[in-house]
Amino acid sequence: MAALKTATLTFRIDPGLKEALRIAADQEHRSIANMVEVLIRGYCEQRGIEIPPTEEIKNNHGVRS
Repeated sequence: MAALKTATLTFRIDPGLKEALRIAADQEHRSIANMVEVLIRGYCEQRGIEIPPTEEIKNNHGVRS
């Protein structure tokens, strides 16, 4: 089975917020990137926002974003 491709997301963040994120990730034995993904998934779940499967995004737009 082929590995799923990931998208790159680059953004600026307050240094204090980044440090809090690093601490939270360390406490859960996660990378910062994985912690951000967990937080986004939790936010979407709480608000009923569906996260479309990767293949659905690729098929609807021709390319992944």
